Amino acid sequence: MNTKLRCLLLDDELPGLTYLRMLCEQIPDVEIVRAFDDPLKFVEESKKTEFDFCILDIEMPGLSGLEVARLLKGKPVIFTSAYKEYAAEAFDIDAVDYVRKPIEKSRLEKAIQKVVAKINEPVAEKQFIQLNTNKGKALLMFNQLIQLTNSSSDKRDKLAILDNGEELVLKNISFDQLLSFLPSKDFCRINKKDVIAIKAVKFYSHNTVSIAIHGKEITLALSDNFKREFIQKTGIK
Repeated sequence: MNTKLRCLLLDDELPGLTYLRMLCEQIPDVEIVRAFDDPLKFVEESKKTEFDFCILDIEMPGLSGLEVARLLKGKPVIFTSAYKEYAAEAFDIDAVDYVRKPIEKSRLEKAIQKVVAKINEPVAEKQFIQLNTNKGKALLMFNQLIQLTNSSSDKRDKLAILDNGEELVLKNISFDQLLSFLPSKDFCRINKKDVIAIKAVKFYSHNTVSIAIHGKEITLALSDNFKREFIQKTGIK
């Protein structure tokens, strides 16, 4: 590894926390960022701390390690416990590993290698989103989407125009919400009311963009506020 994995530790028993930290410090690929003996303090501080994974005890007063893990929004977790009965629940919340106490260094190293594998595994890029439309719930396929624009019937809605010319009214959704779902490299906002697929761009001038939709060419305004992002994404000089 070129960089160390940043780790947070949590164990309410100080001797156990000290021992765990000592073991981690003997593993070259790991950097201990913070160590906590209070789960409530851990939750509070983790929100403003950069880290890659954490090692959590399970039985603690206030919040259990399982409850803490559910608040971490997908960060890889290794659980430690003297008890085996929590293992099933731990893996139900997608724990990377479950290490029984007393912890052995070789066993901890094995668990951390699983974290490395999880962090490095390729993430499948989502190909669609499900949205409420004028035709009911629909799957909006990214590779079919050419343009998003304001709906003429309701300012809260957006009009999605597909590569076959079909139009869908997306109900009660903002451009910011839509852009958070779309693959950033493939779509660009060009003015306050239009988002376009980069692949549809045919021509460009200092204040207009021409796109092709189902054999027809459409010219849209290119706003100064969005020009830099457009040029970066299209590679136009």
